[in-house]
Amino acid sequence: MEIFNSAGLLLGSSWASGVNLYLTVAGLGISHKMGWITLPGEMQSISHPLIIGAALLLYIIEAVADKIPYVDSTWDTVHTFIRPLGGYVLGYLALADSGPILQNMVGLLTGSIAMDSHLTKATTRVAINTSPEPVTNTVASVTEDISVAGILFLVIHHPIIASIIVILFILFSIWFLKKMFKFLKRIFSSPKREEKQQEDIPLN
Repeated sequence: MEIFNSAGLLLGSSWASGVNLYLTVAGLGISHKMGWITLPGEMQSISHPLIIGAALLLYIIEAVADKIPYVDSTWDTVHTFIRPLGGYVLGYLALADSGPILQNMVGLLTGSIAMDSHLTKATTRVAINTSPEPVTNTVASVTEDISVAGILFLVIHHPIIASIIVILFILFSIWFLKKMFKFLKRIFSSPKREEKQQEDIPLN
């Protein structure tokens, strides 16, 4: 049973990291501090008050930036490197007692899952910003935070369900990202085609 709990923790936390790294770190740290969950290996270090405090501060900053059209996409662009790295570090720390080879293998897995959820979030936000208005961004931001809180709840209380949900999400995201990239390519290439058509119109 322990292996299923560990799998749920690793899969759930890495997915959540790709959506909102700071909320994930703060949530896991507080949960360990309160005794709701026992974090494995050196992952327990994120329960330090300074790390929890820093994560909460950064979460507040992200909560504001995440609700402003175009600012959210800029924030996501910067975090294309930060969120997957955060997912990698969480997996690496969790396997601190297993040696560097297994640590890096698990870290690469958790980092890849974080990258997948990050790309899904970031691509969705770019699509939303094609018709910018703050209500949609706010709804998307709140929905993402609720989904992170929900997956962390499942990690703590129902890790097997958390694992299944993350696996299903990864399968869905493969299809979703293909559709979104095609949509964005069509949206951003349309103005160029219109400009070219205007240039080709003969002037009398």
